[in-house]
Amino acid sequence: MPAEQFGCSGITCWRRLRDWTEAGVWPQLHQVLLDELRAAGKLQLETAVVDGSHVRALKSGGHSGPSPVDCSRSGSKHHLLTDAGGVPAVVMLTGGNRHDVTQLLPLVDAFPIVRGLRGRPRLYPDYPYADRGYDYGVYRRALRQRGILPRIARRGVAHGSGLGRTCWVVELMFVGGTTRSRGRLHQFKRLRIRYEVRADLHLGHV
Repeated sequence: MPAEQFGCSGITCWRRLRDWTEAGVWPQLHQVLLDELRAAGKLQLETAVVDGSHVRALKSGGHSGPSPVDCSRSGSKHHLLTDAGGVPAVVMLTGGNRHDVTQLLPLVDAFPIVRGLRGRPRLYPDYPYADRGYDYGVYRRALRQRGILPRIARRGVAHGSGLGRTCWVVELMFVGGTTRSRGRLHQFKRLRIRYEVRADLHLGHV
């Protein structure tokens, strides 16, 4: 969106982004929205869905690295955990050369304490769903030690497990519903391509 629509210059918008990011405004705003959604009965936190997606990092910077899916060009990865309906609950940023599974436990451990209803807030989802890229025994055991029952597709097993009926909600955030459409997050060029050198500012945009 052009800065003029906000009634200020581009550099003023950038300064606000910097200042509000450093003040932690975006996570606080995200928390408020999650609380409101739970109070309205629009969150399904028993089930979580996890996935990651590459983005090109034009100026490199923190949390960037050679992307194995983009001819080793500098890239980053968005790692996302959503509820069963596709509402983003946790997002993390790493270098493009980090394997998705390395962020499985950090995503689950960052599961937000969402208020809005009476009773004890949920600390973890009951069932995290993920594709075959997350199928490692050490991570399955780590989830079970947290009292979480993993729903992860197994490598070497034919398709047809039925997990795709749940996992599609996080994939839609990245790649969209058809081959011609962008995902709900990556339809925005500022998120699909990382222009910021500072990782925290890019994550603020996300």
